[in-house]
Amino acid sequence: MAKYTGPSCKLCRREMTQLMLKGQRCLTDKCAVKKKKYPPGPPRKRRGKLSEYGVQLREKQKIRRSYGLLEKQFRLIFEEANRMKGVTGDNMLSLLERRLDNVVYRIGFASSRMQARQLIQHGHVLVNGARVDIPSFRIREANVVEIAERYKANVMVEDSIKLSKALSSAPEWVEIDFESKKAKILRLPARQDVTAPFNEQLVVELYSK
Repeated sequence: MAKYTGPSCKLCRREMTQLMLKGQRCLTDKCAVKKKKYPPGPPRKRRGKLSEYGVQLREKQKIRRSYGLLEKQFRLIFEEANRMKGVTGDNMLSLLERRLDNVVYRIGFASSRMQARQLIQHGHVLVNGARVDIPSFRIREANVVEIAERYKANVMVEDSIKLSKALSSAPEWVEIDFESKKAKILRLPARQDVTAPFNEQLVVELYSK
């Protein structure tokens, strides 16, 4: 499966916002956005105002990179959301939130989506008792997501749970049992469950051209 393998911090600096690509490190003073408050690349004496297209493109890149997707993957999700009933932007964010790698991250079993993807690909995540090694697997209502028994005592998972508890970041659409490292999907995520400052309407406008 194709994936981005370059420096994660450069992506955050390009969008000039924290995309939480490195988990706990993003909350410390080591965060690249805090240390270097300018985009990567050669310095420019003057940066002009972004065009309408530029603003839309940057928002699309911010959302896409936050969820760790390549352009083709992101475009396919948008097209599916566009075919669904309801508001296209809301549908798109809901589909992104339902990805298994995002769910594992959001329930606190991994400190970043990249780390969650690694857990899944290595076979350490179960859905309804069955191993699922596909990060893009889409969860459904009443699904039970848990860490495999042999991996429940892993230090990385324990540290991620401690961070999640400290931040009180557990979403309302899941019921989490941190002791057994298991979570049940109570309902599908909606737009109001996405706390990141995304403007999905700009993506809709960009792809509608």
